[in-house]
Amino acid sequence: MITKYNKYTFFYKTRHPFSNWYAVNFIDEEGNEYNCSEQYMMAEKARLFGDETIREMILQSKDPREQKELGRKVTGFDSNKWNLHAKDIVYTGCYHKFTQNPKIMNALMETRGTLLVEASPYDKIWGIGLGEDDPARLDPRKWKGENWLGIVLTKLRDDLETKRV
Repeated sequence: MITKYNKYTFFYKTRHPFSNWYAVNFIDEEGNEYNCSEQYMMAEKARLFGDETIREMILQSKDPREQKELGRKVTGFDSNKWNLHAKDIVYTGCYHKFTQNPKIMNALMETRGTLLVEASPYDKIWGIGLGEDDPARLDPRKWKGENWLGIVLTKLRDDLETKRV
């Protein structure tokens, strides 16, 4: 997917609607309410590993930092299993987030023709391991991370644009 694009939309801060920590309410297909996509991601992580206690705590939490910390406490966690399912989980959460909130849906669709890139200097899985101001961010060959979140959001946008979801 990366080679398909030669233009990029960089994001990182919590105030940005593409961030998993961005505060926006949405509901999943079971009627559970979420205040951000981080909460959805961590709750589904707990569900994947059968930890209903932690899942309930995540669903009750209003703070994405706390939700992430709770997600790190999921019992039975297996990184191989998580890596197989994580992007699909985040895709589904982001689908609910964007399709239920027209303002941020418009922001997502305005990125047409670009690869979304989480310019997190701290995250080498969901982000690129480089900051928003790092000149190396402009060259994908210099990225230190996988950009999973950007790839998921780009796929979601492209799917929504062609109405594949």
